[in-house]
Amino acid sequence: MPSVPTPSKAGIVETNTGERHIPSSVRPDGSKRKEIKIRPGYKPPEDVEVYKNRTADGFKNRGSGGVPGAEGLKDDKDEIPATSNKNAKRREARKKAKAAEEGGDKVKEESSAAETKEASKAEEVDPEVEKEKKARNLKKKLKQARELKEKKEGGAALLPEQFAKVIKINELIRELDALGFDAEGEPKVKKEDLTS
Repeated sequence: MPSVPTPSKAGIVETNTGERHIPSSVRPDGSKRKEIKIRPGYKPPEDVEVYKNRTADGFKNRGSGGVPGAEGLKDDKDEIPATSNKNAKRREARKKAKAAEEGGDKVKEESSAAETKEASKAEEVDPEVEKEKKARNLKKKLKQARELKEKKEGGAALLPEQFAKVIKINELIRELDALGFDAEGEPKVKKEDLTS
């Protein structure tokens, strides 16, 4: 009894004589497909085996301890919680907000308490410190504008943005004056301080 050749993934059958072909078959509508002969040496993409690097596979499957073949030894404790991911944190915040909207009074109270804490921290900022910070920023802009003005006077061509900075010199000086600083960015000495 002759053995029935097993077809490859592409359906190619090899005969005892070495010829290869795709056997005839019947279509769903009842018509018959002809047998297709395959050239010697041709290997269809379905039959080409994917190369597997054993070392790389071993590295991927090494498990938690870095030991090859130790896949089953992984602890659940080692897994990183979902909230460490930035997007997961956002999702959690949305869920909490949604729960608060649906009537979760406890969540509302907790969130309002957190908001009041943040608001009190914002109020604790010293206005004097903010004033100095703004003055430093203006002083820096003024210095850059003066350097650009010197370049322009030296004959260098300025870009439109740079030219706009040069034009704003007087405006920067006015802003510094309004904050209580002189044109150099130094705090103005009050007249009362000079007389005493």
